[in-house]
Amino acid sequence: MKTIKIIKLLCLVFIIASCRSNAESKISTSTLTAADGLTTATFKVWGNCGMCKETIESSMKTDGISVADWNKETKIITVSFDDKKITPDQIQKNIASVGYDNEKYKGDDKAYSELPECCIYKRK
Repeated sequence: MKTIKIIKLLCLVFIIASCRSNAESKISTSTLTAADGLTTATFKVWGNCGMCKETIESSMKTDGISVADWNKETKIITVSFDDKKITPDQIQKNIASVGYDNEKYKGDDKAYSELPECCIYKRK
């Protein structure tokens, strides 16, 4: 009887550890690749809806960025840019400045408080 309880407990610990490990691996999704003179970065940006997508992608309309696409289901943005004109760090700061948390920066509190109700997400 004790053996069964120990086995159940070990299974539970294994399941919890597996879930936690999987969740942690999803937090840091940053990648960088370079081709054709452009660098492509992907990283997580918190948000909810189509209006979030518009705001996040609009923050990318700056010199050096050629393409920005945020996926509301995965919360991953893909940005192609000229690394001689803008850095991945500056890209994440631009997103944070319009109120959206990302892997590196917390969104600006004032900008977050002014987001439409549908765009209010659980802060990291």
